[in-house]
Amino acid sequence: MTPARPGPPYAVTVVGLGADGWRGLPDASRTALRDAEVLIGGPRQLDLLPPECAGERIAWPSPLRPAVPALLATHTGRRIAVLASGDPMFHGIGRALAEEAGDRLHVLPHPSSVSYAAARLGWPLEDVEVVTLVGRPTARLAAALHDGRRLLVLSADAGTPAEVAALLRDRGFGPSRIRVLEQLGGEKERTGEVITADDRAAHAHPPGDPLNIVAVDCRRAPDALRLGAVPGLPDEAYEHDGQLTKRYVRAATLAALAPAPGELLWDVGGGSGSIAIEWMRTHVSCGAITVERDPVRADRITRNADRLGVPGLRVVTGAAPAALAELPRPDAVFIGGGLTAPGLLDACWAALPAGGRLVANTVTLESEALLADAHRRHGGELVRLAVAQAVPVGGFTGWRQAMPVTQWAARKPFAAFDSLAPLDPRAPLDPRDNVDTASEADR
Repeated sequence: MTPARPGPPYAVTVVGLGADGWRGLPDASRTALRDAEVLIGGPRQLDLLPPECAGERIAWPSPLRPAVPALLATHTGRRIAVLASGDPMFHGIGRALAEEAGDRLHVLPHPSSVSYAAARLGWPLEDVEVVTLVGRPTARLAAALHDGRRLLVLSADAGTPAEVAALLRDRGFGPSRIRVLEQLGGEKERTGEVITADDRAAHAHPPGDPLNIVAVDCRRAPDALRLGAVPGLPDEAYEHDGQLTKRYVRAATLAALAPAPGELLWDVGGGSGSIAIEWMRTHVSCGAITVERDPVRADRITRNADRLGVPGLRVVTGAAPAALAELPRPDAVFIGGGLTAPGLLDACWAALPAGGRLVANTVTLESEALLADAHRRHGGELVRLAVAQAVPVGGFTGWRQAMPVTQWAARKPFAAFDSLAPLDPRAPLDPRDNVDTASEADR
């Protein structure tokens, strides 16, 4: 009598799969798929498996992310294998599975489409930025556009290359060279011709294979506005009605706020949204919520965020402090307007955790008095920022002084009493965590 074979030590095994399907898998991956009692994946991936993989086949539902806990719970005690495209831990389903399964997860990766693309193009991966548009707005690509940089864009579907070309042209990067690579690593692999974004956007190109990646060699048009990588973008980068924290004060304000990866900002009195936008541009994982009581300005903030590559900026239309009541706890708060609203300053200070930062700017004597009192009570730094610009004075040149800005910046002590409930670390703050698509399983 043959003894029963012991099951695998992991509750869930996630197997990376390439465009070459079953024939491209190593023995360990094939064994895991043969032994699985439940096979979960996208329809395309499940169709690549041979009959010898006899487990129950389940296609991912949409939306995908909310379905993960229930699917795993339903099949508790069975050997589960999940299919993913390429490396499951690189913009793939591996992240969601790791959050649910923890150390019960076993990952068997395959070369990602990014690795294949870099190999075909001869681009060193350490010199390339990867931007995923799977379930994300195309506008987020704009934040990565810098002259001379190389990008690899993970496409959502066959229409993504045309959307990328249109965005490049609209943002002043029409001369950029783009190349669409399809079915990398498979029998139907195709590396398209190099073409400029201007040419691609100007001429109709039939959609290609939905499994593609777009390579972009960024080239800025000579007349396009240059946007740097640090805070202090040109004022003309923003649509505004005059309610805009000007460039030099903005740069000093972001320096005082000191954004770090993964942190969340409240921008209270958003105006044109410049502080929140440039906070988010410092790192792809930074989140921000801007609160603006004027609906017209709130819409303008949304347009500015989209234009400058941070469509994930959350805009709350309402008056502070009432509009702050249900927001997730911030790591930093900027108050750019409404300081004289009763209780606003104290509400923002109370919302911060120990170690959180608060920065407030004003140009009025009434608000300046409030900041002086806050400085007396909480410490920090109270500074005055003055900027003057050279302007023509007859046939000569003189200085024109802008209104000075009083700024209070303070850090909440770690000994401070923390009266608010802790923020759920899994609460979605970025649109990438609210993906309503099954296509993420293919990544």
